Amino acid sequence: MPDTNKLTLGKLYKYFIIALTGKDTDFTSGSIRKAIFMLSIPMVLEMLMESIFALVDIAYVSRVSVNAVATIGLTESVITLIYALAIGLSMAATAIVARRVGEKNLQGARESAVQVIILGITVAIITGIFGAMYSKEILGLMGGSSQLIQEGHGYTQLMIGGNITILLLFLINAIFRGAGDASVAMWILVLSNGLNIILDPIFIFGWGPIPEYGVMGAAIATNIGREPQYCFN
Repeated sequence: MPDTNKLTLGKLYKYFIIALTGKDTDFTSGSIRKAIFMLSIPMVLEMLMESIFALVDIAYVSRVSVNAVATIGLTESVITLIYALAIGLSMAATAIVARRVGEKNLQGARESAVQVIILGITVAIITGIFGAMYSKEILGLMGGSSQLIQEGHGYTQLMIGGNITILLLFLINAIFRGAGDASVAMWILVLSNGLNIILDPIFIFGWGPIPEYGVMGAAIATNIGREPQYCFN
């Protein structure tokens, strides 16, 4: 008896396209291997899109100064702690929403999503205040020189102070994953990265009425670039 659930190359390609297009699929029935594969594709691409934010920032600010590049590296090291919080909360959000959706309790899924977002906003406000107030001290603890701190503390202040964009991005994406629609989050991140690529040189080097912000402009562009996540979701 042939294994009809075996993922052949042809099936993998078909499921890959369906996963990217976000075609409505019921993951509560059928092959578990198929469900795992189709849900993992947008998640992997989503994380890839998230890493591109920092890479684009570094690529542009490398034309500003060495300290600017070092500032992004040091700040990203600290933001990793925020990523840890965001990933932990998002895993819980995905599990709770997925359970409610599996139970066909859509109202319960909505209520769970709202509660998770409120919790995320609360955490973001607490960490954001801390980051905005102590950006210079954070860079100092990370080993930054006085010149680096003077030049780059604005970037750190905006990135940690505006960490609500990171937390909400992870949580909203997690809610969609729990509902079985991971492709929405992936495509919004594609748009967000496109905006970041366009806005980075405008805010870093200045353009028209927009002044030259240097490395701080990268933080402004990144936070603005993440905004479509909430508008479309």
